[in-house]
Amino acid sequence: MIFPISGVEVSPIVPVITGFYISIFTSVGGISGAFLLLPFQMSVLGYTNPSVSATNQLYNVVAIPSGVCRFVREKRMVWPLTLAVAVGTLPGVFIGAYIRVAWLPDPKLFKLFAACVLLYIGGKIVRNLAAKNADPPRAASSYIIHDKGGGANPDFTVAVKEFSLRRIAYTFQGELHQCPTTGIFVLSFLVGIIGGTYGIGGGAIIAPFFVSFFRLPVHTISGATLMGTFLTSIAGVAFYTLIASSFPEQSVAPDWALGLLFGLGGAAGMYCGARLQKHVPATAIKWMLGAVIIGTACKYILEYLR
Repeated sequence: MIFPISGVEVSPIVPVITGFYISIFTSVGGISGAFLLLPFQMSVLGYTNPSVSATNQLYNVVAIPSGVCRFVREKRMVWPLTLAVAVGTLPGVFIGAYIRVAWLPDPKLFKLFAACVLLYIGGKIVRNLAAKNADPPRAASSYIIHDKGGGANPDFTVAVKEFSLRRIAYTFQGELHQCPTTGIFVLSFLVGIIGGTYGIGGGAIIAPFFVSFFRLPVHTISGATLMGTFLTSIAGVAFYTLIASSFPEQSVAPDWALGLLFGLGGAAGMYCGARLQKHVPATAIKWMLGAVIIGTACKYILEYLR
C-alpha cells in the first residue's frame, strides 16, 4: 500500500504492529513511544519530510487515550501535575513546530537534532539506572515526606493534598510527594519547544526529570505525562495542519492514514502497558530502551558526518 502524503510504501499491518510493540514497553514508564516511532519512520520507512513530525504527533493523539483511561480508572492521575505540564508545554509546542518547518526542513540537519534529543533521553535513562544500582539506599529527599497525619494511601491510588502557585502535593503509598508549580511550568515550556520540533509531546523528556530531580514516583507521573503529551500533540497536529498552506514547497501536514494506523496499534499497546505497569519491574525495559535510543542516536550522528 502506498501512502500518498508521505510517499511511504508498506503493508498496513506494519504500522499497526510497530505502534503496538513500541507503546507497550514505553508506556510502562509513562512515555508514549513517539520518540522511538520517529526514528522508525525516518530510517526504516524513509519518511524524512517535515510532516513526519506531525504524523508522529497524530500517533500520540490516537494511541494515548486508552492508557490515560486506565490510569484514571486506577485513580493514579495527578490532575494538578497534568494541568501544570499541559499549560507549560502548549506554548512551546507551537514554537517548536515553527522551528521544524522553517529552520530544520533538511533531513540531514533534522537527524542531527534528533540525535541530540535521543542522546539526552537515552543518557538520562542509563545514568539514572546506573546511579540506582551504584548508590546505597538513601533517606527520602526534600521532595518526599512521610505522611504522619493518618491520611496515607497504602495502595496504588493518589490523593491530592495541595495545588497552588507555590507547590503541588499529593500522597502515594504512605508518603507525601511535592514539587514546585513554577518549576514544573518552566521545565514544561522548554520541553514543549524541543518536543514540538522533534514531533513528540515531550513526555519522554520530562518524565526523567520528574523521577530523578523532583523524586516523584514513576507510578504517579505516568498518567500526567501521557495526558500532557496527548493535549500538546492535539495542538501540534492542528498547528502543523494550519501552517501547511504557508509552506507549499514542503510536505508539512500529517499523513493521516499512516498516523492513524500507528495510533491504532499504539492504543492497544498503551492500554496493555498501563495495565502491566503495576506488575512488571521497569528496570530491564529501561536498560533495553536506553541501549536502543543511544544506538539510534549514534547512527544518526554517523550519517550526518558522512
